[in-house]
Amino acid sequence: EMAQIENVFEQINEQYGRLDILVNNAAANPYFGHILDTDLAAFEKTVDVNIRGYFFMSTVAGKMMKQQGGGVILNTASINGISPGIYSITKAAVISMTKAFAKECGPLNIRVNALLPGLTETKFASALTSNEKILKTALMQIPLGRTAQPDEMAGTVLYLVSDASSYTTGTTVVVDGGFLS
Repeated sequence: EMAQIENVFEQINEQYGRLDILVNNAAANPYFGHILDTDLAAFEKTVDVNIRGYFFMSTVAGKMMKQQGGGVILNTASINGISPGIYSITKAAVISMTKAFAKECGPLNIRVNALLPGLTETKFASALTSNEKILKTALMQIPLGRTAQPDEMAGTVLYLVSDASSYTTGTTVVVDGGFLS
């Protein structure tokens, strides 16, 4: 796992000589059920992808960014990082990790922020969006009354990785159609 991560950044360094932006955008949620029935394999997979992957991608990228004088890390968390559940525990960790990296890496001119998308039409969310009953229940809780399209996250991502947000670090930006409001 670490060898793969280091290999990715070695290739980036060889090909481009620098890394300006890292977007951590991965998620695993292999278990839907009561928290007391969570098995070790499902827990470990969720933690490995949602926490360990983000953490070590950020540390290796951060070292490259430190050497070049700065950069930007954007973590995709979730509005579920603010609400309960197994998946939510890991996304809450991503929010906390974002703040920790922002605090420690700010003096290195490395900004770190998190995007918290709501229900978005992705392959990952298809377990929810393809189930008519679950989708109908979810849509009743979203003031805009619909799911997001992936490209509706692009403007926020662009803002957070560009110089337009040059004084923004350690924050989360919610893009959820009003679900948390």
